[in-house]
Order: sequence, then structure tokens, then C-alpha cells
Amino acid sequence: MSEERTRYSDAELEEFRQIINEKLDKAQKDYEQLRKSLNNLDGNDVADTSPTFKVLEEGAATLSKEEAGRLAQRQMKFIQHLQAALIRIENKTYGICRETGKLIPKERLRAVPHATLSIEAKQGEKK
Repeated sequence: MSEERTRYSDAELEEFRQIINEKLDKAQKDYEQLRKSLNNLDGNDVADTSPTFKVLEEGAATLSKEEAGRLAQRQMKFIQHLQAALIRIENKTYGICRETGKLIPKERLRAVPHATLSIEAKQGEKK
């Protein structure tokens, strides 16, 4: 009779912590890039172009700022999910499906390290 595991081992949690920290570092760098582009810290503003092109570029600049704003919001949400996953690692509750209470497969956690639902629970959610 094989006993079903209720949580990942400390070594496994450490592996996931490394994966999450790598993704978190990259996500924070990406967020900083987006934030800088929103604040025009890179100096690529329409203010330094000739007036002829200014009218044409303002529409495009508005669009790209809106898009960058949405991307920045999504990136911040992703960062928050990764940080929450690190807290679950500390609490040793990481990798446990919040619907079924069973372990989420390692393959899923490697692909989506902030997952809180197993594939089965996620598919059941859509119905």
C-alpha cells in the first residue's frame, strides 16, 4: 500500500524556490524596463523630434504608453503571484492544489511555478 504524499520534501521545495527566484528576478527586470518606458527615462520622447512629426507620433506614443501600462500591470501581478508562491514554500504548503488538496505535478509547477490549482481542478473550474 503506497502512501500518498501530502507535501513536497524540503529538497524539492528548494528546487522550486530556485526556479521561482530566477523567474522573479527576470520579471522584476522586465517590470523596471516597462516602468522606465512609461516614465520616458530613456529619453525617447516626442519632445525631441521636429514639430512636423510630433502630431503623428503623439497618437502612437499614447497607444504604446497604454500598452506598456497594461503590460506593467500584468507583470506586477505575475511578480505578486511569484512572491506568494515563495511564502507558500516557507509555509511548506507550496504545490498543494487549493481545490483537491493533492500535490500538483512537478511538471506543472516547473512550467507555472505560481500555480495553486492542479490541471484537473483548473479544468473543473471552467465548466
